[in-house]
Amino acid sequence: MSDTNLSIADEVEAAVKAGSSDKCCETMRRVAALFSMSVGNLNEEQVTLFGDVLDRLINTIELRALAEIGAKVALAELSAQLAPIAQAPAPEVRRLARHDEISIAGPMLTESARLSPQDLVEIAQSKGEPHLLAISSRWWLKEIVTDALLARRFKSVSHRLMKNPGARISPAGFAIVLAQAETDPELAVETGIRVDLPAELRNQLLRKATEAVRTRLLSRAPKHLFEDIRKAIFAASASAKREMSGERDFAAASHLVAMLKVEGRLDEEALCGFARRRRYEETVIALAELSESNAEVVRPLMQSLQSDGILVPCKVANLGWQSVTLVLDCRFSTGATGPDELARLKGQYAKLTAAEARRLLRLWMIKPPSPAPRSH
Repeated sequence: MSDTNLSIADEVEAAVKAGSSDKCCETMRRVAALFSMSVGNLNEEQVTLFGDVLDRLINTIELRALAEIGAKVALAELSAQLAPIAQAPAPEVRRLARHDEISIAGPMLTESARLSPQDLVEIAQSKGEPHLLAISSRWWLKEIVTDALLARRFKSVSHRLMKNPGARISPAGFAIVLAQAETDPELAVETGIRVDLPAELRNQLLRKATEAVRTRLLSRAPKHLFEDIRKAIFAASASAKREMSGERDFAAASHLVAMLKVEGRLDEEALCGFARRRRYEETVIALAELSESNAEVVRPLMQSLQSDGILVPCKVANLGWQSVTLVLDCRFSTGATGPDELARLKGQYAKLTAAEARRLLRLWMIKPPSPAPRSH
């Protein structure tokens, strides 16, 4: 060992024996600086020796002085200094990466190549949001790591991962993000323009997206994805229109609902049964009967791409909100009304009075609501 190394060893011993946090921090800086300058010429045994020295200093600082700002700063500096070094002593890297203080753990979590995917998974499962955000910023992440990150369901982490082109996302991971994106338009856009999003999941996202989200997604689409996204948006829009304006036969539905009415069994529960099973025609006729209107009024409201109008016969029929959501979703053969739209409609429904709804319904019975898509 060189004279320099001997003097450093003596200094470490003196700092530890003295118990001075300032002295330990200063010595740790000197050891880290020496390691950084000489790492290219060190063998594995020498790297381990430096690690043991740093570990001893870290132990002393954490035991005696971690509550002091200076000690935290010194450990954060050490973390930042060692993080870019590929040969940094692995035990100390792992120790700093698991530190509860994000200022200390952050540099390692973001940059250190000494952390294995298993290390990152363990930290993702046990630490808080700041640590997960730091991991999400790494330039390369395997699916096993992103699965662990997304399983914690922090939206901030999902945003960062969707913006990180080096983060590999599994179909299960994307499924978690898509569920979050239903109430987060920006996340929907960030997810929709990722090149590795499977086509079927992109179509699923677009079917549930608002027109505003679809427009923003198209405006931010990479050139090589633009045409695919444009076609998917067109298909999603056309599908919604077909579902709400396709030709239908109401004769059998009218006969069934009439029988239920004669038997005294036409009520909110019967309507919900139709809507829950997506029996569109029966739902239309039953709602018309319960609201004391007619199918010529209810059908255009069910066809419309705007959802507000159908709230009127629902209010006149005195339906509870859960029943209203079933009626809203019954307009589609698959899928459901988006969470943001449901929240808006719930507020509208609460404000709408029965008297106002009856007045509107009487007007529409004289002149059915327009404009409307083509009649069934």
